[in-house]
Amino acid sequence: MSSYDARFRVWRGDTEGGALEDFRVEVNDGEVVLDIIHRIQATQAGDLAVRWNCKAGKCGSCSAEINGRPRLLCMTRMSVFGREETITVTPLRAFPVVRDLVTDVSFNYTKAREIPAFVPPEGVKPGEYRMQQVDVDRSQEFRKCIECFLCQDTCHVVRDHEENKTAFAGPRFLMRVAELDMHPLDAAAESGLDRRATAQEEHGLGLCNITKCCTEVCPEHIKITDNALIPLKERAVDRKYDPLVWLGNKIRRRDAT
Repeated sequence: MSSYDARFRVWRGDTEGGALEDFRVEVNDGEVVLDIIHRIQATQAGDLAVRWNCKAGKCGSCSAEINGRPRLLCMTRMSVFGREETITVTPLRAFPVVRDLVTDVSFNYTKAREIPAFVPPEGVKPGEYRMQQVDVDRSQEFRKCIECFLCQDTCHVVRDHEENKTAFAGPRFLMRVAELDMHPLDAAAESGLDRRATAQEEHGLGLCNITKCCTEVCPEHIKITDNALIPLKERAVDRKYDPLVWLGNKIRRRDAT
């Protein structure tokens, strides 16, 4: 096994502010960035804060930015960097820093609670749901999401415009709306809930300008933009500008007066 010394710059600080701190640290074959962060903790900075759990790319806990790109620390191999390269590790930029590499991602849980849940069809009990595979092929991809929130972090609507956060759910949760809208058993429409209209009016679908940055950073390789957001936009627009829907709304308003 060969080893070498790498140069790391790691952001240290808290809610009051902070700065990048330089480290020289040993790297061995096959290691990932999270291994190196742990070695820095063990040998040079015992109080360095980092969030992690499974170290297998399935819990989404160790999200951070490596050389400015949102990544999972546990899935970024050191072999992708040159041995002479300085590797900079910083917290997710879109969310408030708690300490060092740990950020407050509670924004995402707030948005999750704002998405109306699956509405089961009337008369069908849990355990009695029956679907054909062909009916769930499109939306099954979205279930791979590990909620690492890298897509939320890289989305410039959230990242660069703090004022948008109240009106914009972000790609992860717009994808959730799309998943439910495609679900063959979701009875939201029968209960009076129009998922496409709420996506547009309550969750900020119109603010997404489909730059595909969310897709590019997804560790599960979900085609968030192409398979969820664009189709949802198309269905929302079709619904909004459908002449029969427009006429029905005019008639209902007339009857109400």
